[in-house]
Amino acid sequence: ICLAVFFIGSWARFDRDQYTWKSDSSQLLRTGSLRWGSNLFHVGVLVLFFGHFVGMLTPHALYEPFMSAGAKQLMAMIVGGIAGVLGFIGVSILLHRRLSDARIRATSKTSDIALLWILWVQLALGLGTIPLSAQHLDGSMMMLLAEWAQRIVTFRTGAVELLANAGWVFKAHMALGMTVFLIFPFTRLVHVWSGFGTLAYVLRPYQVVRARRM
Repeated sequence: ICLAVFFIGSWARFDRDQYTWKSDSSQLLRTGSLRWGSNLFHVGVLVLFFGHFVGMLTPHALYEPFMSAGAKQLMAMIVGGIAGVLGFIGVSILLHRRLSDARIRATSKTSDIALLWILWVQLALGLGTIPLSAQHLDGSMMMLLAEWAQRIVTFRTGAVELLANAGWVFKAHMALGMTVFLIFPFTRLVHVWSGFGTLAYVLRPYQVVRARRM
């Protein structure tokens, strides 16, 4: 359901409300901490996104010949931990900026503030899974989480049973992560699509520009 709302909702918003398809940046009101907060947040989240995407959706058989499940988990803990800290610091700066500055708060939508709180909690939960993962470095929990994600995206049953014995932090992190997909089309997060869309410029043909003859 969350993935259906994510894709269909994004398409419907682009089709019907393109004037609302933007990041709603508050940079003109005050730059200051925005530069640090935005850069730290985006760097951290992009690393986490691609790390989760590749790490959880790549079948174990593809990387098993050169990397064990335990080694993969350790790498995810280190890289994900660093990226998570960067993202958490960034979103904390952005949240403080939006709540403490009267001008920015006055021009903020309720969804803007709620979204930052959701991302703040989600990053905190993600960091909270690291100490739990350190208690079992054999990669068994990561294997279960990866299988859960692969069953979700391929519409196979039995995904929920895989997380039956997982800690509540893992369950909360996964549930809130799916919630982000659910609310995605109704928030400023839609500008993420535009960010990936700019990659099309790499394939765009050259434009020939000639000097105008007087």
